[in-house]
This record gives sequence, structure tokens and C-alpha cells, in this order.
Amino acid sequence: LASPESSVSVAAHNAAVELAKAPCSTGPWEKFCFGLDASALQERLFVSEENVDGFLGTVLCPSFCSQSALESQPLIEVLDVTEDRIQIRLK
Repeated sequence: LASPESSVSVAAHNAAVELAKAPCSTGPWEKFCFGLDASALQERLFVSEENVDGFLGTVLCPSFCSQSALESQPLIEVLDVTEDRIQIRLK
């Protein structure tokens, strides 16, 4: 993390944390953890094609699915992510 660029904003009913990557860090973040202390952290994934594929793979096809069932799964492509919507395409 780049300390000077990261910030915290707290209001009566909301808090926002802005994190900035250090210049030596490259690529998208896959996940983040949050909580009151280190023993009670919750994990959340960022929206990416890989994370969407992984999530839908576990929902649509449990571990007992055959290889042919895995090959027939839809292709999921994340097209656009904004603050108020996400656009994905299934093939």
C-alpha cells in the first residue's frame, strides 16, 4: 500500500477507506479482508472474470460434476464495472 495516497473518511452512518497500491505493485487486487480485529476478518472478492468464473463454477457445478459438464459451462466475461452496476456477458 502507498501510505500517503490511502485515506479514511468517516461520517455518522458511513465510512470509506481508499487504498492506493505502491508503485512497485502491479496487477488487479483479487480480494480484501475487513473486520474489527485480525481474529474476525471477513473476505470479499473484487469483481473480475476469474472471480466470477470461480464463483459460478462452485454454484453451477459442485465438485462431483464430470469433465464433460465442466467443458459445457458458459463462458463469463466481465464487460464493465462501475459504482452502480456491473455488466457481464455469458456465452
